Amino acid sequence: MVFLATKIAGVFEIRPELIHDDRGFFARSWCQEEFASRGLSSRLVQCNISGSLRKGTLRGMHYQVAPFAETKLVRCTRGSIFDVALDLRSDSPTYKQWTAAVLTEANHHMLSIAEGCAHGFLTLEDNCEVFYQMSEFYHPEAGRGVRWDDPAFGIEWPGTAEVISARDASYPDFA
Repeated sequence: MVFLATKIAGVFEIRPELIHDDRGFFARSWCQEEFASRGLSSRLVQCNISGSLRKGTLRGMHYQVAPFAETKLVRCTRGSIFDVALDLRSDSPTYKQWTAAVLTEANHHMLSIAEGCAHGFLTLEDNCEVFYQMSEFYHPEAGRGVRWDDPAFGIEWPGTAEVISARDASYPDFA
């Protein structure tokens, strides 16, 4: 696996190294030792799948607060998404900054998102599926979110959010 550091500490775009033969390919998508050697959480306790029917579906920006803060490893297994990590760690030099990667079923890339960062994505085509691996169990009482289009962050989405939940659209301005 190739780990590409982003401008946000603890957030990496990960590119599996595909080994091709007559059958197709093989690649590792997870290695506890490789994650730990980069200071990334190697604890995985839960996996989730989301499916989005329409291009322009926006999910996010979500995170969990301590003591249930979580890291996420995100991969698009069908279709393509614009995947965003937003640094909400007030002591971070990249506080309120974001980074993004285009994740597709064809490129197999993943985004590893650090604790204290919010996560969200916009589907770039119809019928997308996203697979998440989490370092912490879901705790509804610790769940938080910020608005995807809040000017405090200036996220440059590559398209229009056509489908969004009422909850995700109604988060207040970030204070």
